[in-house]
This record gives sequence, C-alpha cells and structure tokens, in this order.
Amino acid sequence: MDLSNNKLYGELSSQWSLSHNLTSLKISMNNLSGSIPIEIGNLTKLEMLDLSSNHLTGEIPISLESLTLLLVLDLHGNKISGEIPIEVGKLSKLTRLDLGANHISGKIPGEIGDCRQLWNLNLSKNMLNTNIPSNLGNLHSLVYLDLSYNRLNGEIPSLIGNLQSLEGMNLSHNNLSGPIPPSFNDRVSLRSIDICSNQLVGPLPKIKAFQNASLEELRDNKNLCSINHIGKGGHGSVYKVELPCGQVVAVKKVHALEDDEESDDNLKGFSKEIQTLVNIRHRNIVKFCGFCSHACHSFLVYELLEGGNLSQNLSNKDIARDLNWLKRVAIVKGVANALCYLHHECSPPIVHRDISSNNVLLDDEGNPHVSDFGTAKPLRPNNSNWTSFGGTFGYVAPELAYTMKVNEKSDVYSFGVLSLEIILGHHPGDIIAAISLFSPASGAHGTLLKDIIDQRLQAPGKQETEELIKITKLAFACLRQSPQARPTMKQVCASLSKENLPSEGLFYTLTLGQLLEPGLLRC
Repeated sequence: MDLSNNKLYGELSSQWSLSHNLTSLKISMNNLSGSIPIEIGNLTKLEMLDLSSNHLTGEIPISLESLTLLLVLDLHGNKISGEIPIEVGKLSKLTRLDLGANHISGKIPGEIGDCRQLWNLNLSKNMLNTNIPSNLGNLHSLVYLDLSYNRLNGEIPSLIGNLQSLEGMNLSHNNLSGPIPPSFNDRVSLRSIDICSNQLVGPLPKIKAFQNASLEELRDNKNLCSINHIGKGGHGSVYKVELPCGQVVAVKKVHALEDDEESDDNLKGFSKEIQTLVNIRHRNIVKFCGFCSHACHSFLVYELLEGGNLSQNLSNKDIARDLNWLKRVAIVKGVANALCYLHHECSPPIVHRDISSNNVLLDDEGNPHVSDFGTAKPLRPNNSNWTSFGGTFGYVAPELAYTMKVNEKSDVYSFGVLSLEIILGHHPGDIIAAISLFSPASGAHGTLLKDIIDQRLQAPGKQETEELIKITKLAFACLRQSPQARPTMKQVCASLSKENLPSEGLFYTLTLGQLLEPGLLRC
C-alpha cells in the first residue's frame, strides 16, 4: 500500500493492523498527525514501513519489535519524541533505519549493533545527548552513517573505523572530543566525511576522505592538525592547514556571499590584498606565499604565525604576563618599522588603513607581523586618493569621519592607538577621550603614567621606564587631531632608535599632561 505524496491528514488509523498480509505500508509526504498506533506491531509480515515527512508525535511504540521481517523503517521528518527503544535491536533483518529530523532524545541504544544487515543508519537532527556506543562497530554491512546535528559527546569509538563497507560518515555539529581513532587510517572504503563543529583534536587520518575534505567539512574543531579554524576577518575566515608536502600554512578563505554587492566588496579586497602583498617583503609584515582564485572559492596563503594576534595575547591574563615590557617595546618598534617600510620604501607608498591589535600577528618568539591588507591602498601620484571608509572602530583617525581622502597620517594615528594599547594592556579609548582637545582641563592630565600602565606586569626597571616614556610621548604625538601635526613613521622610527635620556625616578612623577606638552618630542 503506497499513499505517499498526497494531502492526507488526520491520525494514522489503528485499523491498518487488520491487514495481516500487508508487506509494505508507505504513507510518507502527507499531513498525518497524532502518534503511531501500537497496533501496527500486529503487521508481522511487514517488510517496509515508511511514515516519513508527516507531523507524527509521541514515542516510537515498543510493539514494533514484533516486525521481525522488517527491512526498512523510515520515520524521518516528523515530531517524534522520547528515546529510541532498545527493542529496535530485535529487528535483525533491518537494512535501513531512518529516524532523522525528529525530537528524539536520550542515548543511542547499543542494541542497534545487533542489526547486522543494516547498511544505512540515520539518526541526525535529533537531541541525542550521550556518547556513540561502540556496539555500532558491529554493523559490518554499514555503508552510510549520519549522526549529525545532535548533542553527542565523548570520543569516536575506535570500532567505527573498522567498518570495512563504510563509505559516508557525518558526525558534524555535535560535541565529540578527543582524537580521530587511528583505525580510520585503514578505512580506504570511506569516500566522504563531515566532522565539522565538534571538539576534535589531533592529526587527520592519512586517507583521501579526510585529506581531500573541504574546509567546511573540517572547520570549527578544537585543534585538528591538518586544518582548525583560527580566526575571522572582515573579508574572510583564516584556517591552519597542513599541505600534502607537510608544510603548515595559514589560509584565508574569502567569504562567498549571496549578496552581489557584498560579494563584490570581498573580491575587491581579495584582489587588493594580492596586489599589495606580491611586491612587498619585510620581516615585520606577514609573508605572502600564494593564492587561488576560483569562481566558487578564493584563498590567500600566508606563513603560519603560531603566536596568535596581539588582541588575543593582551586579553589573556596569563599570556599577557609573558609579554614583558621589553617584548612590548619590541612589538611597538616592529610595527613602526613595518609602517615606515610601507610609507617610505614602497613605490608607490602603501597605506594599510586597518592597523589594529587584531591585525598584528605574533610568531612563536613574540615578534610582530602586520597582516590583513584587504583595505590597503597604494598612494599614486597625480591621483586624488579618495576612497571608501575602511578600518576598525576605535583605531580610525578622526578626519576620516568627514573626508574620505586617505594618506599616511591615518596609519600614524592608528599606530598611536595601538602603541598605547600595548602599554596599557587594553584599548585606550577612555584615555584618548580624556586628553582630547575638547577637554584640556580634564583631570586625566594629572594622572600618573605609572598608574595607567598594565598592572599585570611587574613595575618596569630603569631601561624599560625610559622606553615606555618615549613610546607614550610618541603615541600622543601620533594622536594629534590635525594630520599635519602628526609625525611621519620615518620620524617615529628615528625617535624610537635614539638613545634614551636619563629618567631615573621620573616615571613615578610623570603625568599625562606633561607628556602632552609641546616640545617633548624631538623627531
């Protein structure tokens, strides 16, 4: 009996149980409601029961255990709740079990492993919330396994990797943890996998299904060795990727958006980043390794910097303590050198336009590298150099609020914000507002420098004190409201490289007001 793909409504009648010779009952793709009548268990000759894509509620009746000849049980796409009855394990001839897209909760009964002829098991899109039973490793005929979109936890059982017929496996969008079992290294039958959005760690198995998996099928895990989502920018997401040759790199995947206008903006940013990076080389600028441009996906490949971005380092209490004063001074000088190179040694000069703590990456020794050139702009002669707004809120020069004409001094301002952030340990928005030209009488002018620096670190020694004073003076000079009054990055670098004047004891009495006095900066 096949009544599928109609507009039938109402409850499933218990009268079907009177059709004792019925071998197939298909009433899928209708509007049936109510629960599955327990009398269905009387249809002991039934080989096919398909009630999928309706509005059925209630629990799976235990009486189905009587359907010992059943080959297919398909209840997907309903609103069935409760747990999967362990009696399902008695359906020893079952080849396909599909309970996906329901409201089923609890555990996956290990008794399903007794259905040795099962080749398709779909329990996806439910609320299953325990671990995957190792008994599923007994399903030696299993070809497709889908447990995605549940709340499963624990590790992937090693026995799953021993399923010799397995071709497709979807465990995505759960809370699975631990490594992928080594048993998968021998599973050459496996053709497709999706393990994204879990807490998996460790190396990927050396088989095609894992090595050729897309970024989307592996993303959002805790620490997979071949690929782990490590960041997200305005135009794309960044992944840690192990190439077939063994080299580990950072890959920025440009967002593919349905909105044509936003998609065009991302592609423009992609092209700009390539044009900018292909001709520049500097020890404090992230190394560009290559790119891939495709109609569906576009990628930029960089050297991998294991230290994370500066914002992450400063916001983590334990890591921030490791960034001592001399390391922070070195970071300021490194970023200054990178900007000086872009502004004064590149032809035409390049304005980054998005200097922020998110776009300064640290290597494993704490050395800074300026990254993300998606909004960078070459300053060409005989060109107005007008542009659309770009940058990160809190770092953008004030003049860009009323003019879109870009020049090097906008980067200088952002550098000033960044320098103070490095010294304070947090974004200096409150300090910048307090010392602005609009509040010259602010009480902040009398604030001691020693009271606002990052208190998570030990008090600076004599050498660090002199460097911090110098950097703070330079930062305030870079934050001047008028672009013309700000120093160039060449002047900043020259000042940072000068020998310090003796300042012993001065640090403990020096106020922000004194640092703002004209004439303190000698460029």
